[in-house]
Amino acid sequence: MNRIISAHAAPAAPAGKPEVVRLLVDADSEGQRLDNFLLRHLKGVPKTHVYRIIRSGEVRLNKGRASADTRVQAGDVVRVPPVRVAQRPVDERPAPAREFPILLEDEQLIAVDKPAGVAVHGGSGVSFGVIEQLRQARQYGQPGGLRLLELVHRLDRETSGVLLLAKKRSALKHLQDQFRERATGKTYLALVLGDWPAARKVIDAPLHKYLLADGERRVKVVAAGDSDGMRAITLVKVRQRLAGFTLLEVTIKTGRTHQIRVHLASQGHPIAGDDKYGEFERNKTLQKQGLRRMFLHAWRLQFSHPASGERIELHAPLPAELLSFSKHLPPAP
Repeated sequence: MNRIISAHAAPAAPAGKPEVVRLLVDADSEGQRLDNFLLRHLKGVPKTHVYRIIRSGEVRLNKGRASADTRVQAGDVVRVPPVRVAQRPVDERPAPAREFPILLEDEQLIAVDKPAGVAVHGGSGVSFGVIEQLRQARQYGQPGGLRLLELVHRLDRETSGVLLLAKKRSALKHLQDQFRERATGKTYLALVLGDWPAARKVIDAPLHKYLLADGERRVKVVAAGDSDGMRAITLVKVRQRLAGFTLLEVTIKTGRTHQIRVHLASQGHPIAGDDKYGEFERNKTLQKQGLRRMFLHAWRLQFSHPASGERIELHAPLPAELLSFSKHLPPAP
């Protein structure tokens, strides 16, 4: 039996025997990522399973396949395959409440300085991230607590820095539209191996996502015109030259997965400490020298405020561990 249910009024999950359900996206859900939309409406279904049915194509958006980061629109129909709700999901414990350093907060949004090593959200083997912990801390959905808190964009787990969250649906849509239309300014600080060529200021090379045999996600540069490639543009500015390294200001014009890491590595200058695309033997040496994480930090974010229209520029200072490491490097000869 198939049925279409308004997402606004949808039950947490079908009771009794699992069946195919079609969820109708309402106006309040417009602009949400598909994975967040499903996680919101499939309470009790493990996050890992939600991501699995999206990847497998069992979840359909308007009868077609869709990726986890696809934005749903009002009137869309999301087909959900039969799923069982665990009575007591052992792997779905509530996230611990946690606050993060606040860079800006008002009635519309929260900007935090995300530490390295913390995922922005749960899923793919991670029980919880910034969004779940902050929701717990702000009593999300409870009387007197926040009625809405959603991620506006993403940062890799290994990357620290400015992360933006919306407290109103209108703010979420307005800010996400800016990211989609490239109306934001996202600049990172990255320490790369070697002496970056001063003339190399733009990297315009398409990227392709693929999976390793164990299911881990990877990204690579492909040739221009490759049907599997997504255009990616990265702007690079030398900030400081150090012995054996270059500290770069990197601004991304597109927001592809692992874009900065792959683009810089493709030029022969991987990010120091990058365990996916870096020089592994060199990373071991760097760990002994005090660098125990990837040297990539979301340093600056520029956007227009969703309510006032004022242009906002936020800075997250370089974390102590990265600042300490860089200060101990002698300047380039």
